[in-house]
Amino acid sequence: MPNEEPPCSPGGRPEPAGVTLVEIRPDRPPTDYREAMRLADAEANRRLGNCMLLSWYDRDRDFESPQHASECHLDSAVPGYVDYGLSHGATLKVDIDDGRFVFFYMPVEL
Repeated sequence: MPNEEPPCSPGGRPEPAGVTLVEIRPDRPPTDYREAMRLADAEANRRLGNCMLLSWYDRDRDFESPQHASECHLDSAVPGYVDYGLSHGATLKVDIDDGRFVFFYMPVEL
């Protein structure tokens, strides 16, 4: 039997080296992606100062950015938006409501 790795669950994997995970569970869940993004942006700005949003996922709409990033990851345990964020320098992952909304940021020097 080939050596098969078990599928990964989003919450069960450690974050890659150099990426800080911030989990936010507001008392009142965000009503939509825009409200979640405001929460994530505020946290990213507080932790990183000047920063850039690299990629994100909205489970409510099953929508990601960059759009279609997961198409080349169909057989992978790593979603495309995660791979994109990590491969483009993300140092901060903001997870809102246990994966309902996920945002990857990198610091930007001016």
